[in-house]
Amino acid sequence: MKLKIALPKGSLEEATYQLFKKAGFNIAGAGRSYYPTVDDEALEIVLFRPQKMPRYVEDGVVDCGLCGHDWVVENESNVEEIAEFKYSKATSRPIRWVLAVHEDSKFKSAKDLNGKKISTELVNVTKRYLEKKKINAEVEFSWGATEVKPPKLADAIVEATETGSSLRANHLKIIDTVLTSTTRLIANKKSLKDPFKKKKLDQIVMLLQGAINAQQKVGLKMNVSKSSLNKILKILPALKKPTISSLSSDGWYDVDTIIDEAVVRELIPQLRSAGAEGIIEYPLNKVIY
Repeated sequence: MKLKIALPKGSLEEATYQLFKKAGFNIAGAGRSYYPTVDDEALEIVLFRPQKMPRYVEDGVVDCGLCGHDWVVENESNVEEIAEFKYSKATSRPIRWVLAVHEDSKFKSAKDLNGKKISTELVNVTKRYLEKKKINAEVEFSWGATEVKPPKLADAIVEATETGSSLRANHLKIIDTVLTSTTRLIANKKSLKDPFKKKKLDQIVMLLQGAINAQQKVGLKMNVSKSSLNKILKILPALKKPTISSLSSDGWYDVDTIIDEAVVRELIPQLRSAGAEGIIEYPLNKVIY
């Protein structure tokens, strides 16, 4: 028996392969086939466009898949969202679907778009957003290059953004956020009733989450004399407490901890000044809480 899992084809593809690699799954043939192989006999992988994945999961074409919450909402799919993974193609920020207009336009709020045209790939979500705000605007499906449509081809767009750089490059300004989305592991409800598939899914969730936990962290280890130990421990942040082991040399200890990578460049000089020696920084693949 195998668990059939769909991975996203497109902008999130490479980031997903790297995440699986850190989780311990090596995927081969990516980029050349929609059916890459993986070094786990209990897994079968297929690549789908995220826009279509919720429907395929709901219909049982695959048991589960990784796609944005936005497409689950857009398709109104009857699937189970069993885990949230905060990673994306460029950063770990959530994706925002924003209502944007040309920077030279007079539109300042969504209400100003009453009777106007809005172009987007996220048609159903946009229509529900407008209905909730009691705005009567035309919503047309965009086949791509959505950012270039205002002001000539559309009065406004609803488009996904991670950093906002593409919108700014196309002289657009954001006037509202329609939906915030993160990557989810979604599952077919029937597949979750299968003990083997449910157990395999739980294992994958644990390993993927561990890989994500490790993305912004590093390990630090160092040698510390007994006389400097208390001073070092006061400086060190840690997930819980540093691991302290006695060395073969009397009065010396090995101190090992996990910290946020962002603070390392400031922390190491402090540790060195406080008496730490042989400081080693090392990368992490997984952090399981």
